Amino acid sequence: MAILPRTRRLSDPDLRDRLYELLEYNHLSYSAGSRFVRLIVSIVIIDVLAMILASVPEFDARFGWLFTGVEIGAVVVFGLEYLARLWSVAGHSPRKKSPTQDRIEYALSSLGIIDLLAFLPATIAFLVGSRSTVVLLGVLPFFKLVRYSPAMRSLLAALHAERRTLFGCLVILAGAVLVFASLLYAIERDAQPDKLGTIPQAMWWAIVTLGTVGYGDVVPVTPLGKFVSVFAIVGGLTMIALPVAIISTAFADEVRRRDFVVTWGMLARVPLFSHLSATEIADIMRLLRAQTIESGEILVRRGDVASSMYFITAGEVEIELPNRRVRLSDGTFFGEIALLHRTKRSGTVTAMRKTRLLALDAQDFHALIERMPTLAAHVHKTAKARLADSGDIATAELAQVAHDDQPAEK
Repeated sequence: MAILPRTRRLSDPDLRDRLYELLEYNHLSYSAGSRFVRLIVSIVIIDVLAMILASVPEFDARFGWLFTGVEIGAVVVFGLEYLARLWSVAGHSPRKKSPTQDRIEYALSSLGIIDLLAFLPATIAFLVGSRSTVVLLGVLPFFKLVRYSPAMRSLLAALHAERRTLFGCLVILAGAVLVFASLLYAIERDAQPDKLGTIPQAMWWAIVTLGTVGYGDVVPVTPLGKFVSVFAIVGGLTMIALPVAIISTAFADEVRRRDFVVTWGMLARVPLFSHLSATEIADIMRLLRAQTIESGEILVRRGDVASSMYFITAGEVEIELPNRRVRLSDGTFFGEIALLHRTKRSGTVTAMRKTRLLALDAQDFHALIERMPTLAAHVHKTAKARLADSGDIATAELAQVAHDDQPAEK
C-alpha cells in the first residue's frame, strides 16, 4: 500500500518555523531568505519612487494607471507579508509566551507598527478614493527599510537608549527659550510692540536664535537686546552640540555592540572554540577580524606567505591543491598547518559562494596558542588528525614543507 505524503496545514508548527526562518533569519546572499529580502526592498524602492513621481501632475496624467498599479501591488505584498509575520511569530518569543501573546507583542512592536503602516493607511485611502492621500501615504513603506538596514536599526536603538538624556536636553532647551524670551520681552516690548510685545512672540525669536537658524524676521534693535542676543546665539550652539554629541556617542556604542554580537555569533559556529569559556572567547574576539569574500573571489594563492588562519562561519570555499580539490564549509578552518610550520601556502583558496570568515593573523595565532594551552592542544590535535588523513589538506601542506626544506641539487 502506497503511503501518501502528509499534507501540511496552517497549524503545522514545522511549516510555521520554516516561514519564520525565511522572514526573520539573517541569510547569506545565496539563500532563499536573502532573495526574499531583496524582493521586499525592491518593491519598497519602486513603490516610493512611483508615489514621488505621481505627485508631479504631468507624470500622473500620463502614467497614473501605472502608478496606481504599482501601489496596489505593493499594498497586497506588504499586507500578505504582515499576515505571514503575524502568523509565524507564534512560539518564537524568548519568554515562552502563548501564541496569542507573541502575536500581540509583534503587532505592538515598533517593527510591527511599521509593517502595518506600510499597507493599512494606503488601503483605507484607496477605499475612500482620495488620490492625493494615496500618494501622500505611499511613502510610508520607506520605513520598512529599518528592518533590513543595520545602520538605521542601530540609530533607532541609540535614540531609544538615550531617550531620557535627550528628553533632559529638550527640557533644558525649553528653559533656555523661556529665559531668553522673557529677557527680550522685558527689553524690547516698548521698542517693538508689534514683534516682541508678548512673551509668546518673543519665544519665536528665542527658538529661531537658539536653533541657530536666524530667519531675521524678528531682531532686537536696542543695544541691551543685541547684547542678550549674543548670549542666546552662543547658548544655541551649545544646545545643538549637546544632543548631537549624545546621539553620535550612543550610535558608535550601538555599532560596536552590534559588531560584538555578530562576531560572537560567528565564533559560536566554529567548533574549535566550543570548549572555551566566555572570558576566553571574549579575549579571542579582540584578535579576530571579520572578512567577507564574494563568490569567485580568491582569498589566498599557492606560494603566498602564510599570514593568517581562517575560520569559515558561513559559506563555502574550494582549495585547489597540486593533485586535488577540496571544499570546506561552515564551521571548518584552514591554514593552521602552514602557520605551525611557518611555510608558504600549498593551495589556492577560492570562494564558491559569498562566505563569511574570521581571520587570525600569524602573530596573534602564535601568541594565542602560547597563552591558551587548551586551545593550543586542540589545534595540534586537529593538525595531527589532518596529517593522518592522506587525502587531507594538511598532508599536502606538509609535503610542501618537506619539499621546501630539501637542499637544492648541485
